[in-house]
Amino acid sequence: MRTKDFLQSVYGTAHATGMIFMVLIGADLLNSSLALSQMPTELALWVQNSGLPALVVLFSILLIYILLGCVMDSLAMILLTIPIFYPMVMGLDFFGMSIEDKSIWFGILALMVVEIGLVHPPVGMNLYVINKIAKDVPMKETAWGVMPFLASDFLRIIALVFFPVLCLGLVHYLG
Repeated sequence: MRTKDFLQSVYGTAHATGMIFMVLIGADLLNSSLALSQMPTELALWVQNSGLPALVVLFSILLIYILLGCVMDSLAMILLTIPIFYPMVMGLDFFGMSIEDKSIWFGILALMVVEIGLVHPPVGMNLYVINKIAKDVPMKETAWGVMPFLASDFLRIIALVFFPVLCLGLVHYLG
């Protein structure tokens, strides 16, 4: 590797690291302001008192993650939304689960749906990455190629929502 290439690599790494730290700083500022305003707690109480079924609230949150995945990076999405959605989910009753079980279950669901949002057409960010790698494949073909995987992902999410033991079985067995 030549010195010029090495310096370009260092510059690219520093640039990417700086961008990640800016996201982290912004998320920390938002989380601090949310904690001061008590907005997540108030929102959780409002959702609890609204009378909405717990699964409707959960599927609404999962849909929001899919939509956000079209326009946001996964790290930013998680850092900005978990402080808001986590108290809402913990305040609801899902199949009589404990707080610890709900935390693990919701964390797994949230991460899976965030990744689904990143490959979901028409503007999932990872679609563009896939399309850049396969330069000779048109974007439309890439989007259609992702569909079977999205269908299996949605079936997996539905199975994990209605059968939490799929997420928690190993935890309970080992714990």
